Amino acid sequence: MVRERIEELRRQLELHNFKYYVENAPEISDFEFDAMMRELQELERAHPEFADPNSPSVRVGSDLTAEFQTVKHRYAMLSLGNTYSLDELHEFIARIERETGPTDYVCELKFDGTAISLTYEHGRLLRAVTRGDGVQGDDVTANVRTVRTVPLRLRGTGWPDYFEIRGEILMPYASFDRLNAEREANGEQLFANPRNAAAGTLKQQSSAVVAKRGLDCTLYQLAGDDLPFTTHWESLEKAREWGFKVSDAARICRSAAEIDAFIEHWDTARRELPFPTDGVVIKVDDFAVRRQLGFTAKAPKWAVAYKFKAEQAMTRLDSVSFQVGRTGAVTPVANLEPVLLAGTTVRRATLHNAEQMALLDIRPGDMVYVEKGGEIIPKIIGVDLSQRPADSRPFEYITVCPECGTPLVRYEGEAKHYCPNQGGCRPQIIGRIIHFIRRKALDIEGLGEETVELLYENGLVRNVADLYDLRAEQLAPLPRLGEKSADNIIRSIERSKQVPFQRVLFGLGIRFVGETTAKYLAEHFRSLDAVMKATREELVEADEVGGRIADAIIEYFAEDENLQIIRRLRDAGVQFEAEARELASENLAGRTFVVSGKFSRSRDEMKELIELHGGKNLAAVSGNVDYIVAGENMGPAKLKKAEKLGVKIISEEEFFAMIEGGGPVEKAAQQELF
Repeated sequence: MVRERIEELRRQLELHNFKYYVENAPEISDFEFDAMMRELQELERAHPEFADPNSPSVRVGSDLTAEFQTVKHRYAMLSLGNTYSLDELHEFIARIERETGPTDYVCELKFDGTAISLTYEHGRLLRAVTRGDGVQGDDVTANVRTVRTVPLRLRGTGWPDYFEIRGEILMPYASFDRLNAEREANGEQLFANPRNAAAGTLKQQSSAVVAKRGLDCTLYQLAGDDLPFTTHWESLEKAREWGFKVSDAARICRSAAEIDAFIEHWDTARRELPFPTDGVVIKVDDFAVRRQLGFTAKAPKWAVAYKFKAEQAMTRLDSVSFQVGRTGAVTPVANLEPVLLAGTTVRRATLHNAEQMALLDIRPGDMVYVEKGGEIIPKIIGVDLSQRPADSRPFEYITVCPECGTPLVRYEGEAKHYCPNQGGCRPQIIGRIIHFIRRKALDIEGLGEETVELLYENGLVRNVADLYDLRAEQLAPLPRLGEKSADNIIRSIERSKQVPFQRVLFGLGIRFVGETTAKYLAEHFRSLDAVMKATREELVEADEVGGRIADAIIEYFAEDENLQIIRRLRDAGVQFEAEARELASENLAGRTFVVSGKFSRSRDEMKELIELHGGKNLAAVSGNVDYIVAGENMGPAKLKKAEKLGVKIISEEEFFAMIEGGGPVEKAAQQELF
């Protein structure tokens, strides 16, 4: 009896979910839907033996976290060739028809989100994987199950027992605006555009967070061994019957003129859509013709994406203001007469740097062309000189910091001006602290941007080390806090002492050392002491570290103020060493490797194996390298340099033989591989 009720509730909720989110034709109220969902959740909690990973209850997500596993695509997710010109598009059509004769095309909107591949087995969602590099991507199934327009179980009949369907995870404008409003209120960095927001949301470690962000999903391409269709259009119609959300905008076009008309219509009509689009995709409809045309190494020959031009508007430049970032970089910002552009009112635009302003010869009072290509802050791309006032004078760029009055400097090779007063410039100090507490760094909850400013204004923090001296009784009397918030902040600061070394290194805010670079530095050197002692030559041996980054690291640790902060952070108990690894063996001990090319597993996995068996990874070929593990498509420059230096080159199979305890292979044997 209980099982039957659970199944009935699941069927009803799936039906009403489809009616509401896909067909936009709800049949019951939100109250009735929520009541059924609560009943189902209570029954599932009481009877875990009837659990189903595709139950409608998973739509609310979970707070459990898990790292994303890399999954190899059964069918490669290739990218599309792009064109911005109708002439180039007509050439594409002409090439196809010279080879195949007249054929039909399906024109679809190009959605500006993040690509996804959904796998269905026996009519149920089995797996959801990001595009990744096209060969393999991240398994984000738990997060995608929360997206209401993704069917967990298929409707109708006739679907293949196993197939994949590709599409786009989108963030509608309404969800994007709501999310950024929440992030702004919490003092968090805003997402630049809906595409970035969708991609960032899909990689959240909590599916409960994903469920609240209002993602959408539109599907547009099936993949499988024995699909029961002869045309793409037929496959889209069937996908719609099975419960997938397929765009109603798609059309069959039988000539270049019809394709042009489709593009012209949507170049204007897209402004009324509730989600972002950036072009039109044109695909050959007939699967037999597609097989005849085939693929290049990177893209199908039977499809192309026509990209819309970025939207522009004209308005008056009222004034120029300047912002100072946490690194001291000064960015000029144009303050504009409000103008409607791409569905939003624009009041500011970035001017990038002094060189860009001089190139445009931009001056307050000018009528300027503003372009928005999806970013929060648009850019100025030109000036209407015919409307320039007769008394206009060239703009003189500032020479001192607008915040602290320190003379600005320009570093060699840098376009921006910088304020060098790191220890006394308010926005730099506050910016570094905000960077330090962010989720991807030390993840100190309760300290938003406004709270950090409050602590600064009250003299409680002047650098990140001061955070670890804070006491709850200092925080509680401050506006908008109180005892409970103060206790939560202190507990979060205490928890941050357990944050892994790589995130601490990122949190220090060393110029040019982003999240990925910090990860590679931590893996390579294993401790902050080792990073601090490393020479420039040793630093560039780490992945993603070039000369500019190495110089920035050395400059950072040459500053006495930074060294004092590090000493205090160390005394507070912050992690400055990577966790000790338990070696699987010492079969590669004392040997250094460079991994280059493609392998049966990812390069990160190959490098991980080297370290697990006692070896050391280097980024560049040099005389310090013992072996190059060479996969497919190894770079010719690396190969040439290795041969010149006499570095031994081994295959993937020989590498695994070494791991299993075999000795190094002689160089003469290696050269036979090439």
